[in-house]
Order: sequence, then C-alpha cells, then structure tokens
Amino acid sequence: MSTYDDLMAFQRETEALSQVAGRLSWDQETMMPHAAAPQRGEEIAAMEKVLHARRTDPRVADWLAETKTCGEVEDAQLRHIRRSFDRASKVPAKLASEIARVASEAQGKWAQAREVDDFKAFAPVLKEIVSLKREEGSALSAGGDVYDAMLSDYEAGATAAELTAMFNTLRPRLVALRAAVLAGPTPAVLSGKFDEVAQMKLSRQIAKTFGYDMTKGRLDKAVHPFSSGSGLDVRITTRTSEVDPFNCLYSTIHEVGHAAYEQGINSDYLLTPLGHGVSMGVHESQSRIYENQIGRGRAFTSWLYGQMRDAFGDFGIPDEDAFYATVNRVENGYIRTEADEVQYNLHVLLRFDLERAIIARDIEVYDLEAAWNERFEADFGFAVDKASNGVLQDVHWSVGLFGYFPTYSLGNVYAGCLNEAMRSMVPNVDAALERGDTSLVTRWLRENVQQHGGLYTPRDVIEKACGFVPSEAPLLNYLEDKFRGIYGL
Repeated sequence: MSTYDDLMAFQRETEALSQVAGRLSWDQETMMPHAAAPQRGEEIAAMEKVLHARRTDPRVADWLAETKTCGEVEDAQLRHIRRSFDRASKVPAKLASEIARVASEAQGKWAQAREVDDFKAFAPVLKEIVSLKREEGSALSAGGDVYDAMLSDYEAGATAAELTAMFNTLRPRLVALRAAVLAGPTPAVLSGKFDEVAQMKLSRQIAKTFGYDMTKGRLDKAVHPFSSGSGLDVRITTRTSEVDPFNCLYSTIHEVGHAAYEQGINSDYLLTPLGHGVSMGVHESQSRIYENQIGRGRAFTSWLYGQMRDAFGDFGIPDEDAFYATVNRVENGYIRTEADEVQYNLHVLLRFDLERAIIARDIEVYDLEAAWNERFEADFGFAVDKASNGVLQDVHWSVGLFGYFPTYSLGNVYAGCLNEAMRSMVPNVDAALERGDTSLVTRWLRENVQQHGGLYTPRDVIEKACGFVPSEAPLLNYLEDKFRGIYGL
C-alpha cells in the first residue's frame, strides 16, 4: 500500500469513531435517561480523548510529509487531514477532553435552567465553558485573533472583520424593511389546536417530499431541533406545539435541508474528510433555502395548504393566498428559530456581537443576561419577558459553539445567491412545487452543491454553483421583493 492508502485507512477509522461520538450526543438529546447525564459526560470525554490522540498521531504527520499529490480528490482529502492535524496538535489532549466533558454536562444544566427561566443557575457552568473555550482559542490562534480561530472551526477562511462588514450592509435594509412591514396590515393567524401526533405524521410526509431518505435516517423530537450524522445514518429532530404547527413543520424542513446535504454527498467519500458538508455556512445555505425560498414560497405553500387541511381540518385560513401570507407573517417575537425571514438575521447579529464581546472579555458571563436584554430591546423595540425567551433560548453556548452563530446569516446570504442562480437555470420550478414536487430544486442543489461534500472550499462551492462571487445583494433583493409583495408596500 502507498503512504496515501495507509493514511486514508487510518483516517477512515477516525471518521467512524467520530460518528460513534456523534451518536452519543444524538442519544443525549433524544432518548437518554435524564439521570445519565454525568456518566454520559465521562463517556463523551473518553471518546474525545481517543479521537484527539488519533488526530495528533505522529504517523499522520509522517504520512502527510511522504504523500505526493495525486489529483483533485486526493489533494482535497490531504488538505482536510492536514488542517485537522494542525488544529488538534495545538490543543492539549487534556483540554480537548475537558471541554467535551464539561460541555456534555452543561447541556443538561442549560435545559434545566431554561425550563425554570433561571440564568443564574446556568451561569457558573457557562463561565467554565467560556474559560475553556478561551483557552482553546488562544492555543489555536497562536497570538492571532482568538475569535477568528473559533470561527474557522465552522467556516474555514472567514474572518470576523469580513462578516462584520457583510452584516453591516445587511442591517440597514433589514431594519427598514422590518419597519415598513410592521407598520402595515397583519396577516391572519392560525386558530385552534393541532394534534401533535398528526404534526409528526405530516412532518414525516414533508421530509420525504423534500427527498429525505428515511431508510438512512429518522425523525425524533428534541428540545432544540438539530441534524446529526453523515453518509448512511443521518438523523433529524423537530419539536411540537399544539397551538403552532409551523414550529414543527418548518423546523423539520430546515433540518431536512441539513440532512439532505449529508445524504447527497458522493458515496465515494463515505467515512473520509470529504464525506461531510464543507462548512456550517454552506450547510445553513441548504437548510435555509429548503425552509424559506422553497418551503415558504408561494408555490409550495399552495400545496402545503391542502395537506394541512387534510391533516387538521379548518384552521381559520380561507384560501391559499391568505395561507401564504400567514406562513410569512412578520410579527414581534423573541425566538430566533421561530423568526420570520425579515427579522431572523437581526437575531443572529445580536448573538454574533455578544459572543465576540464574551470572548474578548468585554462582557463577563454573569452580565450576559442584562447585556442580552438591553441589546434585544434596542434592536426589536420591546423587552425580554423571561430567560427562556432570551439568553437561555439557544443551546449553542452551553456546548461551546462559539463562532457558530454568524454562519446562520452567512448561510442565508449563500441561500439567496443559490436561489437566484437556480431560478435562472431551472425552468418550471414553481409549477412543480405547486404539486408538492420538489425534485427540480433538490436535484439542482444536490448536483451543484451537495454531492461535492468537502471537495472545494466553502466560497468556491457557492461560486461554482452560482457562477458569480457570493454577496448579500441577492438575499436582500429577494426579501424586499417578497415581503413588499405580501404586504402591498
């Protein structure tokens, strides 16, 4: 065997073990007994210790040094392995294991604190997480920007400075659109209660409609919806509310976008570094285009209206046009995952600014709730009523995902670009979506984005698919056209 073959055989085992570690986390969120949290923390820490040892194994450095370049795919595999080795080598094994252990326990403490709206009960373990992540970021940055080092885990090549510039361009037009829309007439809301078993049944139907392969996945419930896994085992979760079925249905569509990306990757890349989505920004582009440009579009909501009438009977919305407006209703709200397209990015920008301040020590953890509430009221014009609607609503910080939040808005920007390009290249999209046929759209995304996995850099994936350099303009133009049309502005 060549040195490249030796390296890839070793890497395949590492990837398999990483999938096992991911399954432990999936189980923790869905089926694990509540009292098992401390033990699960030890189990996850042990797995992280094994994975860290493999990622920093001296043989990896030798194989990388001895392997000659072989071609586009092989070069991409080596690029990812080298990056992983360099990163892992900078982080002490004890620190990596401790972060995994504490984050596992913190996740359970966050859920408990969220349930009783008590940030102070969560603050001590969050402080510990922040301290550990600062230490890790300092090791990774090697004297450079600590937050950029954290961001690179989720969007390689991106910097906080360039994202800040992009977001500063987004904010004024979003704020202006929000003000114009909220000053106009308000679409009707759904009325009645919606059986949660029926919601899950319809969610499974919709997941299949968007091409999710249930023979290689499953749909369960969790406090915070998420997607987990890759290749032949990609699982998703959603949540239900008897008065808000959209929460369940659109969380499902969002997570199906993530899962379809993983399921759509070239099978030759299974259990290799190329066998995952290339970045969280590109991942979010898939979940957001599935959820918004497709799922909340006029054509698809026409089909969905009939499906909901079949599942729930009369729910107070008279026709498809009114339903389209209801699906896209813009209203004041606290929760990022339930936010309309106009306001969603404003929720993300709040988190982006706060977490940068936390890492830079401009805000201390015990002051975070007050800082959140002050910023929220300034941005949205009303006060946070309880911690679960504010600083405790997201799971990300409890598990140390600093640098993750900005990829949501970056994903929206990418989705805007992909939507513009797809509609210019694929005829009769809306006619198919009105029949509940998403195959034209999902096939285009699979062929132009998903199948590549980690073959290209994040920006290159989007640019190759679209034929132009990604920017925020297509997203802003799409949002203004859509919502000015709905609200008659």
